[in-house]
Amino acid sequence: MSESVESNPSELPGGWGPALDDLAQRRSAARAMGGEERLAKKHAKGQLDARARVDYLLDPGTFRELGTLVGEVPGDGIVAGAGRIDGRPVMIGAEDFTVLAGSIGSGSSSKRYRLAELALAERIPLIMLLEGAGHRGGGGGGRAPTDLLIQAQCSGKIPVLSAVMGPSAGHGALIVPMSDFSVMTQDAAVFTAGPPVVRESLGEDITKEDLGGPSVAVPSGLIHNVASDDQTALDMLRVYLSFFPSSAWSFAPHLPAEQSHDQGFRSTDELLSIIPSDSRRAYDMRAVLDVVVDDGSWFEVQPNFGQSMICGLARLGGESVAVIANQPTVMAGSIDAAAADKAAHFIMVADSFHLPLVFLADNPGMLPGSASERDGVLRSGARMFAAQTQASSPKLHLTLRKAYGFGSMVMSLVGFDHQSATFAYPGATMGAMGANAMSRATNADADEAAILRDAELQASYRSAENLGFDELIDPRETRDVLLDALQRAIYRRQATPEPVSRTAITP
Repeated sequence: MSESVESNPSELPGGWGPALDDLAQRRSAARAMGGEERLAKKHAKGQLDARARVDYLLDPGTFRELGTLVGEVPGDGIVAGAGRIDGRPVMIGAEDFTVLAGSIGSGSSSKRYRLAELALAERIPLIMLLEGAGHRGGGGGGRAPTDLLIQAQCSGKIPVLSAVMGPSAGHGALIVPMSDFSVMTQDAAVFTAGPPVVRESLGEDITKEDLGGPSVAVPSGLIHNVASDDQTALDMLRVYLSFFPSSAWSFAPHLPAEQSHDQGFRSTDELLSIIPSDSRRAYDMRAVLDVVVDDGSWFEVQPNFGQSMICGLARLGGESVAVIANQPTVMAGSIDAAAADKAAHFIMVADSFHLPLVFLADNPGMLPGSASERDGVLRSGARMFAAQTQASSPKLHLTLRKAYGFGSMVMSLVGFDHQSATFAYPGATMGAMGANAMSRATNADADEAAILRDAELQASYRSAENLGFDELIDPRETRDVLLDALQRAIYRRQATPEPVSRTAITP
């Protein structure tokens, strides 16, 4: 639908020829973008142009453009409109770097506002593909609405996704921290102001890569995932969106077994070999997830930030779930400020769109030490705790081997935290801290230390005696108990879901 059917205007009845000829010429000029030379230069770098990006992302033939003739230059630097992904409507905007470096003028600002306005009104996702120099300048615009206002109102109501596919600066880049999910290509950069402005204002001579490339944007937590090229970035957006409903007024689609590779109830015998019973030995939590969730459904979010925590989307029995899991191969699974911040945002996004939360705990607590305290581990931990405690989606918890102190609370271990189900493996240890640390803290002698160690080993059974968990389970039962609990928990869903009551998802 991106190209309207256009007959020869001179042959049309009713005197429409001249008007439609004029329209066709204007549309053709807009679709020519920055011209053949600039487009060829972009294509030579292995990049897609703005219109090709839109066409690649959307279902074939579904793009319907709006604001084609806005501005005095083609599209005023942004291609905008509606289309479909996997048959579901979305609103999409793609900054066109071949036209005035994709900068924002009054016309393109109006188009950006209109995109978000329609997405929120129609309750469908908003996707922004970014490659632009920010506002063009030239003075204030008076009392005119800015798209950031309406984009902020979208938070928690509709999925907001962004992809940085080249240099993105200033106003345009601000959609990134406001997004539920952001991806950037390996050669892209995102910053408050580009190198020329930095050089002029601060005297700092720096490249765009060192200012806002992946090596900066990922460690800062701004960008969630990095892609090798345009096509891979756009593929990520499609996959991410497939786990979500179109808005907070609906639930994520259930996939039948043939689409989700759901193998139903099955024993997870492999976990006995993957997970050592000795809590001092590390293992890769991703190997556990590969066994437990539906085959091929795993999509990790922010894999290179806060790496002692794993956050990802998966399907369990064809249902979309959000997984929050400790990673014992990184700092033994200790939760630092970055890990807690990542999990807090991820939980808020998942809860906003009614995705069940699955917590897999195996950690020695929050990361101690002066560096961790300077990073604000308590503040970040409290942010994660607040996010998961306030979540209204079904929550499932499993302690695999250990969870201590506040590290257990942020992972939804403690009772009366509105969990739909809580499980633990036999021998799981818990408490304020581990036996060795407690022995040192209390200056325990050898006999006292032995008592503390024995109490630690018996902790799961003492907890079970007092219903601290719903059930202690055999690791081979892991998928079955989680799947059964999930299928029961989603019965709480009301026929017409409503958005979670919060002002916005915290960036």
